[in-house]
Amino acid sequence: MDFLGWRDALKLRLEVLVDTFLVEGVGQGEIFDAISDELHGLREALARGPNPADDNSKSTLEEPSNDWPGAVSQNE
Repeated sequence: MDFLGWRDALKLRLEVLVDTFLVEGVGQGEIFDAISDELHGLREALARGPNPADDNSKSTLEEPSNDWPGAVSQNE
């Protein structure tokens, strides 16, 4: 998707998002205010630190332990 293509896709998805809540009876101003608030919160969160999902480290996760009571076989 080229630079302008993603912006067109974003615009369309925002229109669908707003329409979804308009149909449910939420006022347009309320929707825009909520989107603005969420964008502000997202910007603040991204400014505070990186997203853990973006961690590209090569560390491996440990296997979960099976020492909880339900993990023990009944035949033991």
